[in-house]
Amino acid sequence: MLERDQERERLARLIARGRSVRVTGPSGTGRTTLLEAVASDCERLAPDGVVRLSGYRRTPTDLLHDLYAAVYDAPLYRPDRAELLEAVQEIGAVVVLDDIEFGGAALDEFLDATPECAFLISATPDVPAPSADSHLEEVFLSGLSRTAGRELLELAARRPLAADEASWAADLWFESEGLPLRFVQAGALLRQRDALRDASSEPEADEGQAAPLPPLAEAASPAVLLAASLSEAARDALRFAVALGGECPHQAHLPALCGDTHADAALGELLGHGLVTAAGSHYRLAAGVAAHLAAEGYADEDAGRAHTIAQHYTWWAGHRSVAPERVAAEADAILAAMAALIGSREAGHADAAVLLARAAAPAFAAALHWGAWERAVRHGQEAARLAGQVADEAYFHHELGVLALCTGNLDRARAELEASIGLRGVLADKRGTVAGRRALALVADRSPGSAMAGAFGAGGGGRTGAGETTASSGAAADEETTIVTPKVATTTPMAAIGASATTATTAAIPAVSRTSAGVSAASAPPAAAPAAGPSGGEPRGLRRLAAYGARRNVVAAAAGVLLVAVLGTVVTLGATSGNDDNSPADKVKPGHSATQRDDDKGLTAGEPTSGTGQAPQPGLSGAPQAPSSPAAPSTGAPSGSTAPSGPSSPSGTSSGPEQPPSPPSSDPATQGPKPTTKPPTGKPTTPTEEPTRPTPTTSAPATTPTDETSTTASAPTTQTGSAPTTQTGTATAGPVRI
Repeated sequence: MLERDQERERLARLIARGRSVRVTGPSGTGRTTLLEAVASDCERLAPDGVVRLSGYRRTPTDLLHDLYAAVYDAPLYRPDRAELLEAVQEIGAVVVLDDIEFGGAALDEFLDATPECAFLISATPDVPAPSADSHLEEVFLSGLSRTAGRELLELAARRPLAADEASWAADLWFESEGLPLRFVQAGALLRQRDALRDASSEPEADEGQAAPLPPLAEAASPAVLLAASLSEAARDALRFAVALGGECPHQAHLPALCGDTHADAALGELLGHGLVTAAGSHYRLAAGVAAHLAAEGYADEDAGRAHTIAQHYTWWAGHRSVAPERVAAEADAILAAMAALIGSREAGHADAAVLLARAAAPAFAAALHWGAWERAVRHGQEAARLAGQVADEAYFHHELGVLALCTGNLDRARAELEASIGLRGVLADKRGTVAGRRALALVADRSPGSAMAGAFGAGGGGRTGAGETTASSGAAADEETTIVTPKVATTTPMAAIGASATTATTAAIPAVSRTSAGVSAASAPPAAAPAAGPSGGEPRGLRRLAAYGARRNVVAAAAGVLLVAVLGTVVTLGATSGNDDNSPADKVKPGHSATQRDDDKGLTAGEPTSGTGQAPQPGLSGAPQAPSSPAAPSTGAPSGSTAPSGPSSPSGTSSGPEQPPSPPSSDPATQGPKPTTKPPTGKPTTPTEEPTRPTPTTSAPATTPTDETSTTASAPTTQTGSAPTTQTGTATAGPVRI
């Protein structure tokens, strides 16, 4: 640095006293270089060291999250507003904030949120000034003196100046008001002039005649002259940067964009000529360069080049091998491409902007760059409206609703989701409508007064550092709280659900969103009484969510039982409604059971017996058996043979012998004994009265024992073919397989 020692020492003294300073100066005065030098002098002043941030196109909320991510070890974690403010209040660091773009009340709020930090901020004169009571020191940075300008020009030219060049440098200082950037560019012009002289066929010619000095007006704005001496790849990179409004794509993308495998070296060439400057983690054109190049014709194909950039970034951002953090690093170039396509109004450009927004927005959300996420979604929404793509417009409405839900703006979330559902309803998009209604359910759950409202905002435990553990010295051992730094795939322990636990949660991104939760768990007190919530006895947080989920499960189970009972009734009525005289009576029906002895040649149909109203008892093999009371005989065995029914009572007694089957009646549907209310005491006899048609009930179904002979009647389970089914005895309706 030249002639900046006085400003450097003053800034270091103010920072050492804990004061915050705002350095103001036009672009090209060397603000970034001065801030970097002061930051190196203040490395050991603060407990959290020096934090370097970029305010280029960043909001106060974005900068607070950047500060949180720089100090705390919390990957893939984005705290809510309350936790963020609580965490940044404990940060003690020297924050170097370059190229800030907001001031006034927003800057005051940002400074008040970080009372333990000392800020070194740089801004241009067009940025609003801070308020009078902000306690922010102002330092105005001017240009260099004539002597310092000449010295800087010699350093940039890499040689001493000749007499005519010294006079030319004095005029340049007067024209440019001593801006260091102009002398760096003028030094590049002198190197270009030397290169032309060395390549000339007359090395002995006079220097002034071989390559005259450029006019003063062109020397004060030398972008066009410098671009003329660049390589073809570097000029293509300039055209792409002009098409993006001054944003330079990363050097890794230049070979694909320019079609030259060596185009990645173009960025270094532009830096050496002073045509680009750093802006955070990427580069942009220096002040005034884009306007001068556009006037020279570098912006003639802006729309076509923006379309090429959009197609390249759409493929790149959607590739599975590209991490979301890499896409977020190119956010400025991607957003600039969207803006250029929306403003071109040429055919197909709006469609390309929609595709780029749909590919990049999920990556921005997953990388927790929510400012770029919102801008990408809004650009995509405007492009979809221009292209007439209603489905994509509904998608972007849904994304805006999810973003508002994540940031806690429930009214906006509800409005955006309702708009998305309306558009998808017009398109008959059932899947999209279901997704929108599910998101609306989340909005309703988080709304004040909802039973689920406490489950998402529980927890207030703050962090005092990365991975630190704090406990009150006077607290009991069972009341100590362990602070855990949030990590990926952290789950809530089961003990914390029933105990007094503090949980910090963060909103998750549908599609490709990746978040984690930090849990602060405390051991449960010895008492078994549940923790009281705000209303006295109601649980809070995850316990309230678990209780509400249990009630939902009970309701769902009851609804399922009712549905099964209704289906069983319908199937039973349908099974008993058909009569077919042509169907033989000795075939197995759904209401009958089939038996087969060793001397049988085939299966025969047995008539169902009357139910006894007693649930079957389990046997030795674990299968349900017949009730203990005698039942009607079964007709499945041949005449004169008896089939053991197995143990039917705890005492081991068995049922009586079976009687030979009665001849089948003409109507198989009405064949069967009449149900009785008392079990018979003697030998079972064939009833003579006409049996009545059974009435389906909702009692528990009777099960068929595993022995050879069926002793109870059960509800039909399936209806196959067109054969009629019979139902006699006591019919029960229960769970039925459909």
